[in-house]
Amino acid sequence: MKIPMLARFCAYGFLKNQRYFEPFFVLALLEKELNFFQIGILFSFRELMINLAEIPSGSIADIYGRRRSMVFSFISYILSFLIFATTTQYHTLFAAMLFYATGDAFRTGTHKAMIFSWLRLQGKEAQRLSYYGFTRSWSKIGSALSALFSGIFVYYFKEYTSIFYISCIPYIFNIVNVISYPPELDGEKPQNITIKNIYVHTKNVLFETLKSSYLRHLVLESMGFEGVFNTMKEYLQPVLQALAVGILLHLSFAQQLTDEQKSVLLVVPVYSLLFLTSAVISRNAYKIISIFGDEDVAAMKSWILYAVFSLLVILAGLTQRLWLVALAFILIYNLQNLWRPFLISRFDSYSREEQGATILSIESQSRRIVTMILAPLLGYGVDAIKNAQLHTEYALVGSLGLLSSLFFLYINAKRQKQKIIIN
Repeated sequence: MKIPMLARFCAYGFLKNQRYFEPFFVLALLEKELNFFQIGILFSFRELMINLAEIPSGSIADIYGRRRSMVFSFISYILSFLIFATTTQYHTLFAAMLFYATGDAFRTGTHKAMIFSWLRLQGKEAQRLSYYGFTRSWSKIGSALSALFSGIFVYYFKEYTSIFYISCIPYIFNIVNVISYPPELDGEKPQNITIKNIYVHTKNVLFETLKSSYLRHLVLESMGFEGVFNTMKEYLQPVLQALAVGILLHLSFAQQLTDEQKSVLLVVPVYSLLFLTSAVISRNAYKIISIFGDEDVAAMKSWILYAVFSLLVILAGLTQRLWLVALAFILIYNLQNLWRPFLISRFDSYSREEQGATILSIESQSRRIVTMILAPLLGYGVDAIKNAQLHTEYALVGSLGLLSSLFFLYINAKRQKQKIIIN
């Protein structure tokens, strides 16, 4: 029985997001007695390693074959999970991050390019946004179930290490899934494949991306939105853990529970609900655009909401209302899941088939530069505020989103004004 490609694309996202450690990743690192600055350094190292491989990995996927690239990616992830599970040494965690970064570098943009290639082969380019939103929604459904399963594992084992081991299993299944994709999704490959091919391909695509004012602007927007978001989002987990411990502090049945078990009671339902709402948003992104009438207008509205939600984080952080900080983070998470389909569709509209994976890798690399710089700086700032016992560290986190939003609202308004004058 032949499985439809849409089902296989959805299965990819579902299995890829069975990262049982994800809702507890920061907490797992804190369990290894790291501080936020050390965690920020690890995240920065991961982003740096991804950046070193990101653009050439896209070119390698376009030239050597996207399926091979994906298989290599999953093998790297599995090695990363095994190291995270077995080590308690800080320096060894950098090896885990290196393999994790390699997995990300050879995956990011490649699978999206395969989806768009399939749509072109089927003559369904007009369904680009709805198709991608549908497959992304299955990724989020996978994340929701992953959060539920991870909570069961953490509650049972009373620690976070086991979830790294279990995360290897769905990635093995995804290797089998990707191998089953038809060869035509590998893209057109030149007959003479050399390192020079990769260099020339990468250089040409990078030059064309920088030459196009619209693509250049999209790259900058991705840096400002998703680069900052990826720095901020890691602080939701400690907020939820603190809330859970505080809520259960005086309840008799909770006295025998570890902090890890207490965190499950709030982290799991919040992340499950978060991923489910994200799935609904991703699946209906094309409908939301039709309401606004234009992808660029929808993006502008997203920036406004980003500013409002970031301001809410600041106010909640200053008044030390953790429940409101958590709510604001959840709103930003859902906004990002609305923003992402907008952005990817806009990129695909202005890029050519043979350059798809490379351009999306350039976009991914660019936004990671922001996270690479901000993660350790924010971690240092949060540690300093906590050490000073000011208890306003989340206001600092929210200020990043607000400053970025205000800057791009100004830039987009200026571009829109110039467009009106030209017309």
